[in-house]
Amino acid sequence: MSFFPWHAVSQSDESMWLPAWLQSSQQTLYHRLEERVHVKAIMTDYQDLLRTIKSLQHSRLSYIELLQEEVKRNQDRPSEKIKSEEDSDDSSRPATSAHHISTQNEQFTAPYSIPQTLTVSPSLGGQPLSPELAVSLRNILFGNTFHIFNYEWKKSFFKFREPFSDMAYALETERLGGACAIQMVVQAHIIKYLLFNRSVNSEFTMQSMVMVGENEQKKALAAALSDILWTAGEEQTATVCLVTSERCFTPHMDYKLDNFTERLHIFTFKKKDDVRSFIWEHIQCFKEEGSHGIILFLYSLIFSRTIDRIRADFDSTTTHLLHLSLGNFVCRQALLNLLLTGHATPQVFNGTSLNDEQHKALAQPLHGVLTRSHVGYLLWNREQVNHAQLPLVGSMLKTPRLPIWVCNINGTYSVLFSPNRSLLSDWKMEHLFQLYFYNGHPTQLSTTMLTIDTHSHHWEAENNDIQGDPEKKFPSVEMTIRTKWEGAVIDWNGTVPFF
Repeated sequence: MSFFPWHAVSQSDESMWLPAWLQSSQQTLYHRLEERVHVKAIMTDYQDLLRTIKSLQHSRLSYIELLQEEVKRNQDRPSEKIKSEEDSDDSSRPATSAHHISTQNEQFTAPYSIPQTLTVSPSLGGQPLSPELAVSLRNILFGNTFHIFNYEWKKSFFKFREPFSDMAYALETERLGGACAIQMVVQAHIIKYLLFNRSVNSEFTMQSMVMVGENEQKKALAAALSDILWTAGEEQTATVCLVTSERCFTPHMDYKLDNFTERLHIFTFKKKDDVRSFIWEHIQCFKEEGSHGIILFLYSLIFSRTIDRIRADFDSTTTHLLHLSLGNFVCRQALLNLLLTGHATPQVFNGTSLNDEQHKALAQPLHGVLTRSHVGYLLWNREQVNHAQLPLVGSMLKTPRLPIWVCNINGTYSVLFSPNRSLLSDWKMEHLFQLYFYNGHPTQLSTTMLTIDTHSHHWEAENNDIQGDPEKKFPSVEMTIRTKWEGAVIDWNGTVPFF
């Protein structure tokens, strides 16, 4: 018997050597072998999948860790593209679709993580935030417990310009950020400290503002924050909030986690010097990147005033401190007044109003400003003027104790100030004087000096042929100044007018 090399013969060749019944059996065998190979491949894939799932179960990340991983992936993206879920109102979102879901995923942002070096140990003391107080805090800020601060707020902190430079006194702000109003009020108090509260200079000049090193910047910031908090606590107490490394409580189902508020510890002081010293010791928690410094200070402000007092300060026009505008949370007037005067009253006029503009009795009184503060407030808004809706700021805010004003100009914030302390106490000084202007934006490389002339009115005759919008004659900065000094002539001293 001879042997034939079957492996060298193709399937078609084999049919030449085999009978028909054997060929049929051979084809059946081929089909069964193919099915077994296919099933074996499927089983192999399934076993690989099981092994993967088991490995993930042992090393799966928590929800917060997944969010932190997302932050790391998003750090190199432009900040303009990184928006939180709160940046758009749910009612304005289109119907769900595959394209919409992919767009949402691209825009998703995780919380702006706090570096471990900017947290404090729970052993430092203080009172851990309770879930009940956290709910009250959310409600007084947003009016509900589901809104949280977005990326723009979380990344904001108190950042100084270069030490020993022309702008060494200045904080750098986001021009359109919701936190800018808070930064500019703190900026005004920094100017107050550098010009009027330091004992190193008997004469108050701009030179004392620019020759400021990093250590003096920290002192000025600690003094500014403590002054505002102490005033809010009615000069009897103040509260400072810091973030700990551990969570204080587990949120309820009706509370949206932000992995920040839940880690607060509250420190309360009965002496102003103790407040300033404590803030100085932990100044990095307010001035370092990633610290959530603006939010921390805002929380401290609310607890210094207390939520019950803030609610008593409100009137029927206001129920919470922030409102959503163009995808960002911005400060209501009540919060600005709280920063400036220590009381969260919602109106800018003096005292309490019992009647409306037509002198008819109101159902509930409106709460305005009751006392003069150290820092004043001026307001100009082109749109409100055009619609005759610009609120008239009262003398309590227009004439503060010191010549420093926070200016709200068309919804952006800046500071006007003078080193001349007698400007507000001697009317002769108001005939011709200088004001310095800083808008908080990093593109401003030097402080703008304006010369204000309230004694001559030659400009009226020169410009009386120009009709219509007064801003065709004068920039918004000048219109803002004229809400305090009506008819004043402003010389920009060579600077190209802006705003």
